[in-house]
Amino acid sequence: MNESERHLQLLTETTKAVNSSLDLEEVMALIARKVAEALEADACFVYLYDEDGDALILRATFGAQLGEEERKPRMRIGEGLTGSSAAIRQPVMIPEGANLDPRFKAFKNLPEGEYESILAVPILAREKLEGALNVRTRHPREFSQGEIDLLVAIAGQVAQSIQHARLYEEARRRVRELEALAKISEAVSESLYVEESLEAIVKTTMQAVAATGAAIVLEDGRVAWPEGRSGAYAVRIPLRWRRRQVGELVCDKDTPFSDEEEALLGSIAHHAAVAIEHGRAVMRGVLAQEIHHRVKNNLQTVASLLRLHARAENVDAQQVLADSVNRILAIAAVHEVLTKRQDDDVELAELIEHLRVTIVQGLGSSKKVNTRLEQISLAGNQATALALVFTELLQNAIEHGGDNIAIELSRSDDAVELTIADDGPGISGEGKGIGLEIVRALVRDELHGQLELRNERGLRAELSFPL
Repeated sequence: MNESERHLQLLTETTKAVNSSLDLEEVMALIARKVAEALEADACFVYLYDEDGDALILRATFGAQLGEEERKPRMRIGEGLTGSSAAIRQPVMIPEGANLDPRFKAFKNLPEGEYESILAVPILAREKLEGALNVRTRHPREFSQGEIDLLVAIAGQVAQSIQHARLYEEARRRVRELEALAKISEAVSESLYVEESLEAIVKTTMQAVAATGAAIVLEDGRVAWPEGRSGAYAVRIPLRWRRRQVGELVCDKDTPFSDEEEALLGSIAHHAAVAIEHGRAVMRGVLAQEIHHRVKNNLQTVASLLRLHARAENVDAQQVLADSVNRILAIAAVHEVLTKRQDDDVELAELIEHLRVTIVQGLGSSKKVNTRLEQISLAGNQATALALVFTELLQNAIEHGGDNIAIELSRSDDAVELTIADDGPGISGEGKGIGLEIVRALVRDELHGQLELRNERGLRAELSFPL
C-alpha cells in the first residue's frame, strides 16, 4: 500500500470515527486520538473557536496530561503557533525547536515545551473557523506535504463533525431549557404557597445552568429561598411584574455565564415573578377569608357579652355600654395585631401594651401602671380570650384598686402566667359580678387555665394557662 492509499484509508477511518457520535466532548476526544494515531504523532491537541470570546479553547488532548488548574488553556487568534495557523487559515509546521519559535505560547498546565516538532492546521467549515488542531512529536520531524494534506483533509471532516455536534448540543440545550421552564410552570400553577414555588424554581435553575448556587431575593431584601454556594461569577436578574420589580433571581457559577444561559435565566425570572404574585394573590384571598372568619367570631363574642348583660338585673346602662366599648376595643386590638403581622400568632407583650394604653386613656386614669412583659407568641383565638380577660382585670384594678398597678407576663415551661396586682383595698368575698363571670368563663372554656384572686397588700389576680 503506497502513501496515498494509506492516507486515504486513514482519512476514511478517522472520518468514520469522528462521525460516530454527536456528543461534542466525545467527538473532541475521538478526534485527538484518531488524528494522533493517523499521523503516528506523540500528542494531539484540539481547540474549539469561541466566537463570543474570539479565542481558541483547548477541548481535548491525546498523549499529554492536562494539569489540575480549573481554567482550560485558551489563546487569541494569532497567538501561539496554533493561533497563528487559525489566523492565516493555513497550516504551520515547525520540524524542530518548536518551543524556541517566537510565536510559541506556553501554558502552566500543558506540557507543550517537551515536544520538538509541531504541525498545526485550522479547522474550517466553508471558510468559517471552527477551531484548530495540532500534532506534536518529541523528536524532530519534518512532516511531508502528503501528511500536511492529510491533516488538512481530516480537519475539514472534523469541522463538519463539530458543526453537527454543536447543532446536537444546541438542540439538547433547548430541550433542557424547555424542560426546566415546564417544571417551573408546573410548580407555579400547582402550588398555592409561594415558598414551594420558589423552592422548585431555585432548584430547577441550578440544574438548568449547572449553577453552584441560586436564590430568590424579594423586594424587601429578604432571601426567600437560598440554595447551594456562591461561585466566581454571579448574575442578578430582576423579577418584574407589570413594570414593578418584585425581587431578583441571583445565580452563581464557577465559570462565566453564556448569553444563552442568561437568556434562560431571564425566562426563569419571569416565571418567578409570576409565582410570587400568584402566591400573594392566593394568600390575599386566604387572608380575606380568615379575616372574615375572625370578624364573624368576634361579632358573635360581642353579641354573647351583650346578651349576658341583658339577662342581668339592676344594671347601670351607661356602665354596661362603657364596659362593652372596652371589650370591643380589646377584640379590635387583637384583630389589628393579627392583620398587621399577617400570620396566626400574636406577640402578647405588644398586645398587652397596646391594651394598657387604650384602657388607661379611655378611663382617663392617672394611676401609675408598671409592666414587665416577656416576649411570648400566642395563637389568635387564645389571644382574643386573653385580651378580654386582661381588659376586665385591668379595668377593675383601675376603677377599684389603689394608685399603683403592676402587670407581669412570663412563661414557665409550656404555660403562660399573667399577674395584675394593685395596692388597693382588695376584694371581699369570692368576687362576683358580670365582669368576673366573663373572666372565669373565658379562662375555663377558652384558655383552659386557672384564675386565682387573693388579697395581698391589695388585690392580686394570677392567671395561668397552657400554650
